Amino acid sequence: MRKLQSLFIGIVVIILVLAFGVHQLQKSSGMAGAKVLNVYNWGDYIDPALIKKFEKEYGYKVNYETFDSNEAMFTKIKQGGTAYDITIPSEYMIQKMKEENLLIPLDHSKITGLKNIDSRFLNLSFDKNNRYSIPYFWGTLGIVYNDKFVKADEIQSWDDLWRPEFKNKIMLIDGAREVIGLGLNSLGYSLNSKNDEQLQTAVNKLRGLTPNVKAIVADEIKMYMANEESAVAVTFSGEAADMMYENEHLHYVIPKEGSNLWFDNMVIPKTAKNIQGAYDFINFMLKPENAAQNAEYIGYSTPNKAAMKLLPKDITSDKQFYPSDDLIKHLEVYDNLGAKYLGIYNDLFLELKMYRK
Repeated sequence: MRKLQSLFIGIVVIILVLAFGVHQLQKSSGMAGAKVLNVYNWGDYIDPALIKKFEKEYGYKVNYETFDSNEAMFTKIKQGGTAYDITIPSEYMIQKMKEENLLIPLDHSKITGLKNIDSRFLNLSFDKNNRYSIPYFWGTLGIVYNDKFVKADEIQSWDDLWRPEFKNKIMLIDGAREVIGLGLNSLGYSLNSKNDEQLQTAVNKLRGLTPNVKAIVADEIKMYMANEESAVAVTFSGEAADMMYENEHLHYVIPKEGSNLWFDNMVIPKTAKNIQGAYDFINFMLKPENAAQNAEYIGYSTPNKAAMKLLPKDITSDKQFYPSDDLIKHLEVYDNLGAKYLGIYNDLFLELKMYRK
């Protein structure tokens, strides 16, 4: 009996020691007693110094997780396994999340700084009156070229990608909407086409581009272009900014036929447990000084017009990253195509990747 008592006491002591150790570890890492905010964002899509600043100012512990596609984010939010308080989807995915009842409507009385956002980027088709979302970053899809191998006048339109001298010299971003979209754009069709004949014509034309395509890649495209492993790439404006920072011979062009105008917005998903923390985060990111710091770190275009006054002139005066109203009129926002046509776009893109020679 005494042996059993001794064993029991020993187990209790071990449990107490372990509990004390966990408490000390949490305390040393600043977690003990902290309010937790779960943020789900794209990879490398916020200045880490801003997370630390937010934690210090508001007393939160931020758990920051990343995703690599809107679809991956959507699936995880819908499954509901993790209580994310903030996530940052793109425009067409915001439409889909609304339809699936995965977003909490915003109480604008709790949001400060919305007046800092450029009115051109509010009340857009994917979220009228910004009922569910607040702008975070925006940008375009375009062409990056290296002036050591390509002259500026050789690459001003989507059609220029088909030039025979670019054989095996082009890298494409790995995205169905983007690649099928450039084919549609080059023919004067909408990026949101649901016309089967137009889609097939675009794919037929894209087949003729495959000899020029060196690779279809994702995030690695930045490294490849910075290291001059390819002469031309199709990618997003923010990725282009990163490349250009690393290599002065790189330049970004928005094709004259038009292109994609995209938006990433902050939303509060239905999984949220810390609603007040979500509003605090939104308000923090709407402050001009924070938005400016984030834009300078990430390289994407800020929708915060007050923040633009704090950014260097060489950034805000670059028309490829902050295009004029006239150029913006030639750009198109992705719509949510619905399950049927999203599947069609994905199938056509897979067919193209398999067709490549």
